[in-house]
Amino acid sequence: MDIKKDVEHLIGSHNTNNPFIIANNLNIILIYSDMKNTLGFFNKYKRSKFIHLNNKIPDNLKNFVCAHELGHAIRHADMNTPFLKSHTLFSTDKIEREANTFAVELLMPDSLVKKSECSIYLLAMALGIPGKLADLKK
Repeated sequence: MDIKKDVEHLIGSHNTNNPFIIANNLNIILIYSDMKNTLGFFNKYKRSKFIHLNNKIPDNLKNFVCAHELGHAIRHADMNTPFLKSHTLFSTDKIEREANTFAVELLMPDSLVKKSECSIYLLAMALGIPGKLADLKK
C-alpha cells in the first residue's frame, strides 16, 4: 500500500491533518503518562487501540509523535513494536520508517508544501518534524 495515498485519503475523510482529531475520530484512545526515555508508543488490546504519549514531550514535537503513533495504529495495528524491540531479534527499522513517513505526509501534505514559500526543511522545522525526516516527503 502507498503511504502517501493512505494519508491523502485519511485527510480527505476527516477533513483535517490533525493527528489528535483523526485519532479521536477513529476511537483511538490517547493516554498521557510519565515515560522516561520514550516519546510515545502504540498498542492494541483486544479491539481497542491506544496511543501512549509522554506527558513531558516538548510542545513542538507533540503533533509529530502523535502522527507517528497514528501511523502505527493504521498501518501496523497488529504489531507490538515495543515487544519486538525488547524481546526478539526482529528489526523494526522498516516499521519505524513507515510510521515516520506516515507522520511526515500527514503533517506536511502536498497542499501545504505548494502554498509554502520556504524549503521543505524549514517547513518541517516549523511543523515540529525532526529535520532529518523531511527527506521522507514524497
